[in-house]
Amino acid sequence: MTGPTGTIGAALIRHCIQESVEVYALIRRHSRKRDRIPEHEAVHVIECDLEELDGLDVAAFPPCDVFYHLGWTGTTGDARNDMRLQLDNVRYTLDAVAAASRLGCGAFIGAGSQAEYGRVEGCLRASTPVFPENGYGMAKLCAGQMSRRECGRLGIRHIWTRILSVYGPYDSECSMVMSSIRKILAGETPLFTKGEQMWDYLYCADAARALFLLGESGKDKKIYCIGSGAADRLANYIRIIGEQADPQVPLGIGRVPYGENQIMYLCADIRQLQEDTGFQPRVGFEEGIRNTVEWVKAQQSGKKG
Repeated sequence: MTGPTGTIGAALIRHCIQESVEVYALIRRHSRKRDRIPEHEAVHVIECDLEELDGLDVAAFPPCDVFYHLGWTGTTGDARNDMRLQLDNVRYTLDAVAAASRLGCGAFIGAGSQAEYGRVEGCLRASTPVFPENGYGMAKLCAGQMSRRECGRLGIRHIWTRILSVYGPYDSECSMVMSSIRKILAGETPLFTKGEQMWDYLYCADAARALFLLGESGKDKKIYCIGSGAADRLANYIRIIGEQADPQVPLGIGRVPYGENQIMYLCADIRQLQEDTGFQPRVGFEEGIRNTVEWVKAQQSGKKG
């Protein structure tokens, strides 16, 4: 697995431990996020930067079953439009496919993004037209297409996912969920639009389980949208965050104007995911936020986990 220290990667490792599945986690050299990976006899941490994947020494590994490629550079800010950096990510994805082949993997699962669709409203599915607007989305789309072709040539089952809004421990500090939680815990009023947007949020443990199930029974050459499959008003999500973090802190709903071309509805169509794997989300938003708030508090008090 590449990208094991991200929100989904860390959750996927925990799920693999629960399922008694051995994991080889490839992390950046001298990674400051190494402590996000659980210490367990079934988890093996290997230092390997993405640019080193093409030279990965497979002799150090037993034959593996599934290669999860979750690693990506330049996911936020101006880096999303650093075209050369994003082009490197496409190459790293192809290097990951080659590594999967050398490791004897029967399946390759890549983490794509809703950014591949560009500015679109509605229920997202594999057949939804793709018009990415930034380098990040363009590179994700290209990586999915090229890795699919390369996996076909090498006889590896290829599965590409397009992930919507996943939240939970280790989420980006600039995400709506995490930034709101931290502001509220600090007694600061977070500011929002009116929150009329209909959005789809999925807890990281559920996202991890979806990926695990795809490794078991996802269909070759298919694209799966990863989300809860249900949309709710953003204002409702915000109120739940406030209730779980600190109901005494006021919420600044409606104090920020909508941006230009604001997308008002976005939801994942997970019917194919459900039909092929039996996946059903288990963690509701209230429970997921409660878990996330508890995790943030533990981090602030210096506890690990």
